[in-house]
Amino acid sequence: MSDARWALIEPVFTAWWARRTGPGTAARVHDPQEIVNAILYVNRTGIPWEYLPHDFPPYKTVYDYYAKWEADGTTEQVHDLLRDRTRRAHGRSTQPSAAVVDVQSVKTSTNVAETSQGIDAGKKIKGRKRHLITDTLGLVLAVLVTAASVHDATGGKLLLDDLAAAHPSATKVWADGGYQSSIFNHSAGLGIDVEVVQRPRTKGFESLPKRWVIERTFGWLMQHRRLARDYEALPQRSRAMIHWAMANKMSRQLTGESAPTWRIETDIPPSTA
Repeated sequence: MSDARWALIEPVFTAWWARRTGPGTAARVHDPQEIVNAILYVNRTGIPWEYLPHDFPPYKTVYDYYAKWEADGTTEQVHDLLRDRTRRAHGRSTQPSAAVVDVQSVKTSTNVAETSQGIDAGKKIKGRKRHLITDTLGLVLAVLVTAASVHDATGGKLLLDDLAAAHPSATKVWADGGYQSSIFNHSAGLGIDVEVVQRPRTKGFESLPKRWVIERTFGWLMQHRRLARDYEALPQRSRAMIHWAMANKMSRQLTGESAPTWRIETDIPPSTA
C-alpha cells in the first residue's frame, strides 16, 4: 500500500489506536501500515497466514489485528469510508438510490466446519454463498456469507434489511429470476421496489441491463486469490476478506494506481534471431 493510499484510511487507524486502553496498549511495536500491507498480501495472493514473508510482521500478530478489526467493525469502517469517497469521485451522493442484488456460490477449504457450509443443489457446489448488494457502480453496500444450502431469497431478505437500515435512500433493487416471490413481499414492507431482470431468450452471451455491474463486482473479488475459494473458518472472517478486497480495489482507483508488475524491466533489446 503506497503512502497515498494509506493516507486515505490512516485516520481510521489513528482513532482506533487512540481508543485503546489498558496495559501494553500505549506502545506500538509494529507499523499499522505494514499490518494492512500484510493483510492485503494474503488477500491478493491467497497464501496461508503462516506463509507470510518475513519482511512483514509475524503472521500471528497480523492475524490478531485482522480478527480484532473485523470484530469491532474497523474493517467495515475502512471499506465504507473508501466507498463514500469513490462515489463522490464519480459525482454521486454517498447515499445510493438504487442497487443490485445477487449471490455467488464458492467451494470451501478443508478447514471449514461442516456446520458452516452446505450444498447448492442448483450449481452442485458444496461450500458457501456470498450474498451481495451493490450500488450501480458495483460498490458493495451489504454482504452476507452463509452456507451454500441457504436459499437466495432467505439471504436476500437479510440483505434488504441491512440495506434499508444503512441506506434508507435506496428504494429500487434489481435482481435475477432466482429470487422467490417472498422477497418481493418482504421488500415492499421496507419500501423497496425489487424488479427482476429477465435473461434474454437468444443464445450466446449478452450482458444483462443493470445486473451486469454486480457480475463485474464478483469478477473484481475473484482477482483476489484468497476469495477464489472460501478458506476462512468463520463466515464473518470471509465477509471481512470481501471488504478488504474491495478496499484494495477502491483505494487504487482513488489514487490512480494499478497493481504492481513483478516483471523485471531491462534495457536489453529483444532478440531478432
